[in-house]
Amino acid sequence: MLDFGMNVAITGANGFVGRNVGAHLAKNGFTITGIARKAKDEKFPIILSEDLAEARLGNVIQNYDALIHLIGQGRQNVRDTYEKVNVSLTRNAVALCKRAGIKKIIYMSGLGVDKSTTLGYFISKYNAEQEIVKSGLDYTIFRASYIVGKDDPLSKTLREQIRKRKIIIPGSGNYRFQPIFVGDVSEIIGKAIVEKRFSNKIIDLVGPQIINYNLFVKKFLHGRNVPIQRLDFEDAYHDALHGKGSFGVDDLAIMAGDYIGSHKKLASLAKMKFIRWDEILKSGSLS
Repeated sequence: MLDFGMNVAITGANGFVGRNVGAHLAKNGFTITGIARKAKDEKFPIILSEDLAEARLGNVIQNYDALIHLIGQGRQNVRDTYEKVNVSLTRNAVALCKRAGIKKIIYMSGLGVDKSTTLGYFISKYNAEQEIVKSGLDYTIFRASYIVGKDDPLSKTLREQIRKRKIIIPGSGNYRFQPIFVGDVSEIIGKAIVEKRFSNKIIDLVGPQIINYNLFVKKFLHGRNVPIQRLDFEDAYHDALHGKGSFGVDDLAIMAGDYIGSHKKLASLAKMKFIRWDEILKSGSLS
């Protein structure tokens, strides 16, 4: 990957994707500045920010080559709503780019987002996308499936269920998804920064294999004898509405949505070899 000595800022730098992307880019010669609410032991400097609107931020990342916007809310509450986090903070990220003279923004959206959606989470992501598309900035928007790797949220949920000796599968478990390795995501984001063919595109970020949740759980267990409880979707939804269980309301909606994308299109654009999810599982990187 050619970086040409580029400077890159990453919002949400303490999150699973932010940590991995930042470390990968730093290892490949990019100068990385993370932006987050709290400082953690990362492999790159972190600037503290509550809402990306602080005047000092523009001075610190003045004339950087790109901003990667990874802040997102997957479950809302009365304090952190989808509108506040997914839309307003994206609006602030766009304003920060303009204030700092940054011309390229990369945004992590969700697979299944489009203008006809009725799901609250997807509506907020679509509106956030529109803030970027209409901004006049050079953008790349990735609509991501589940991003997996060491300590990803899905794997952490399954490991916790294994520890408690009960795997929960809402509904039939036949809903499909296309997990993509976080190392591949990091590589693609690096390409999107330096390669013009990614300019002003909205791209499905999906792995090379389509699997259903039942199979993913079976492979994740690696033969371990852990009881599986199939929870009626209505009961799972009831638990989610009352803040119980492993899944939120919109988690369940996304599962039921059975969202898949075109990996061939992504591979043609990225021009790279992708790691299959079963290879990641065999390496022990997830479970």
